[in-house]
Amino acid sequence: MIDPDGYRPNVGIVLMHTDGRVFWARRVRRDGWQFPQGGMNSDETPIEAMYRELREETGLLPEHVAVLGVTPGWLRYRLPHNAIRRNDRMVCIGQKQVWFLLQLTGQESDLQLDLTPRPEFDHWRWVDFWYPVEHVVMFKRGVYASALRHLAPFARQIAGNAIPAASIERDRGRRRPRHRPGAARQPSSRERD
Repeated sequence: MIDPDGYRPNVGIVLMHTDGRVFWARRVRRDGWQFPQGGMNSDETPIEAMYRELREETGLLPEHVAVLGVTPGWLRYRLPHNAIRRNDRMVCIGQKQVWFLLQLTGQESDLQLDLTPRPEFDHWRWVDFWYPVEHVVMFKRGVYASALRHLAPFARQIAGNAIPAASIERDRGRRRPRHRPGAARQPSSRERD
């Protein structure tokens, strides 16, 4: 299912331990790590898709988690040009996602990565709340930063000061420079004259 703008509806899951650390998983046969996420079926609501993906990717059931928060509306990211499949009838240029913050209320032993014939992940660990923003694949960093920024207040209700304000929260209103640090910047026409 792809919307008219070329985005596939999707859900993202931030699973949090009571101490504020989050579930971080390595994709099977790849070196990439990420949060659980997955596409929505046309007959699913975001919360239904979230519980299905949670079960498929982590083995957890609704009784193993508590929903703490959800992002307001869709967050989008574009796929890199080389990852866009142009042969398909409907071209998917990226994902639009609703993100959920869940607290693990079950046991770590409830986590099972191999419940499906084609598991998504082969290893997992707990990491600091903001760690994924700097360690996910580059094209997902913006959406991860937005999702965590929206979900951090909910996380603090459980973990308190274990969720520090991140630089992405403090810098929310500032624009980043258009040039890369250390890269040569072309002078403007005014500077050249």
